[in-house]
Amino acid sequence: MKRRTRLELVGLVILVAGLGMAVVVDRTAGDGPDRVLGYRMDGESPQPVMPEDSKQYLRSLEQYNGKTGVLLYDLRTWFVGLWHGRTLARTLYCLTAVVALAFFYEARRPPPDSR
Repeated sequence: MKRRTRLELVGLVILVAGLGMAVVVDRTAGDGPDRVLGYRMDGESPQPVMPEDSKQYLRSLEQYNGKTGVLLYDLRTWFVGLWHGRTLARTLYCLTAVVALAFFYEARRPPPDSR
């Protein structure tokens, strides 16, 4: 089997499997957070209230860790949120597309020994 065909086949398998997993996760996953204290009405839909939404929590976090600690906490919360619920499905969509495109790109490049 030629190098180009093999890489295109691997890229296609990754694309189909990754998109299939993302669709399954998207259909089965809920988007509710784990640590909800309660809900508040925002417009017409209820929005979850998390512990870090309170001013007291953010003040004590900044008091002990400074502004950098608050920023790093926000960054960590965002990153951890990528791996739960519907956000995980979106993450899988993106990662699948990037990895499959990398294989397709590499398949189009000339082999190393022909350069």
